[in-house]
Parts: sequence; C-alpha cells; structure tokens
Amino acid sequence: MSIVTPKAQTTRHRILGIVNEEDYQIVFSDTPGVIKPAYSLQESMMNFVQGSLIDADVILFVTDINERYDETDVIKKLKNTASPVAVLINKIDKSSEQEVMQKIAYWQETLNPAAIFAVSALHGHNIQAILPFVLEHLPEHAPYYAKDELTDKSERFFVSEIIREKVFKLYEKEIPYSTEVIVTAFKEEDKLIRISAEIIVERDSQKNIIIGKGGTMIKKVGTYAREDMEEFLQKKVFLELFVKVISDWRSKKNYLKSFGYDQ
Repeated sequence: MSIVTPKAQTTRHRILGIVNEEDYQIVFSDTPGVIKPAYSLQESMMNFVQGSLIDADVILFVTDINERYDETDVIKKLKNTASPVAVLINKIDKSSEQEVMQKIAYWQETLNPAAIFAVSALHGHNIQAILPFVLEHLPEHAPYYAKDELTDKSERFFVSEIIREKVFKLYEKEIPYSTEVIVTAFKEEDKLIRISAEIIVERDSQKNIIIGKGGTMIKKVGTYAREDMEEFLQKKVFLELFVKVISDWRSKKNYLKSFGYDQ
C-alpha cells in the first residue's frame, strides 16, 4: 500500500496495512526511514518513527546489503525498545554469499537482534520465513480493526501518494523533496471519479520545472498517476492537476499540520 521509488525518504507518513486471517490480525506499520532531521517536515517524519517504536509488539528493521548504520541514534533506539527486533537484510541478490555472511555477523554483533533474515524482496527469497517470526511474537489480544479493513488511510490519501510517487520517479535532485500533494476534490460518480489535486512546491522555479515546457512534464505525471489510480480504485478517473507555490512550507508548522504531519 506504500508507494515505492528508488529515492531515499520516499515514505513520509506512518501507514498501516492490516492482514486478517481466521486466527490472527497483523497490523503492519510502515514508517519513514530513520534520518537526522534537517527541517520541520523531517522532524515530523521522525515523530512517526518514534511513535511506531513505542507502539510496536514486533519490530522489523529493514536495511539492505549495501547499507551500514553507523548512527548511534538508530542503534540506541532499537536497543532500548522492549519489543523483539528482527533485522531484514534486503537485496542479497546483489551480493556474494561471503558478503551476506559478513553483513549478518555485523548486525549480530552490533544489535544482537532476536532474528536476522537475509532476503531478496525482488525475487521473493526467504520472505516466507518472516511471517512465522511475527506470529510467534504477537501477543494475544482482541483485534484492533474490523476484519474487512485493510488500512487506516482514506482513498484520498492514497490518491495523493500515487501522484507524489510519480513526482519522485519523474524529477531529479531536490524537486521531489520540495513537493507535497493535496487532493482538493474527490467526487465519485456512477462510472467515473473526478479528482483535482494540487502539487505544492516552495519556489516559482520549481513550479516551472514541475509543469515543464508546454506542460509536457505535468501531463506525464497526470497520465501515469491516472493509470495507477484506475487500477487502485477499480474505476475510470478524470484527473486535474495544479501547481501551487508555498514558500518554505517544509519548515512551517501550520502548513505541516494542515498537510497531516501533526503527530
């Protein structure tokens, strides 16, 4: 349910994905990656992370074969949690067996987690081993959500995330990190959903880049986003996109609150 791009810090919110089976309910909480915040938006992102660490019954710490977390703050947060921690080392298909063993040894020595899983999400390698670990450490409790619920987020939220994903994929450098997407209208008809959204940027020069020469770039964003929306919503979508400049919005608490970063 979370958007995915090759760029770091794509995830900004805490997003719940709910798995329901006959005898268990798992509430997966996907959070932003751990960073040292440089401005108010990133501070809010780290608040989502901290909230998840406090709430979680089980922690799956996802890293990859090429990452090395030297930040003592990351290790300290994980060591101080009372919940069992599993380290998921992804992208092992891009490495040798010796490198994988070295990475496992590194995390064993550094964190001493309850479990370490060397996986390849791309090829599905060893993914099936994670669920039994989660189930083993789940507490007995009444379900938090109804059996037919999949997430705590609305369709409008996922529509805005789909647009933001296209911005991350189509633009380079600072542009993706300077943008926010706000759905201003979501009108469902019998055979069509009419959606209007604003892409928020911080400067006029960024607005020009988002739009592109003759509107070519924003048309691409709209086309790709609409295709994904129609698959997600299972309905035809009419999408209108606008670009709005709000100077330095990432550092203004009032805008962050209105954009949903108020945890």
